[in-house]
Amino acid sequence: MFVFSNLLMALATVINIALTIYMWIVIARAVISWVSPNPYNPIVQFLYRSTEPVLWRVRRYLPIRGIGIDFSPIVVILAIYFLKLFLVRTLIQVAYRWG
Repeated sequence: MFVFSNLLMALATVINIALTIYMWIVIARAVISWVSPNPYNPIVQFLYRSTEPVLWRVRRYLPIRGIGIDFSPIVVILAIYFLKLFLVRTLIQVAYRWG
């Protein structure tokens, strides 16, 4: 059973790292939206392409529209924190119990 425990621990670690990286990408996208970035810059294009599918889905369900402030990055960051606290910790605890 230690193999399953190690697999869950590795999976929890990879998910934690991926969520942290994506959180920083969302933060960079939010910060870059405060200025007028060059839309042809490859970094700006990457930030928009990697975050827009998630942010667009969140924006569809937010009741606040037309006030000029985009709250979708905040909602996405809170969802990432929730996944890190719930999913990653649960996987780690299950891995410890099986190990």
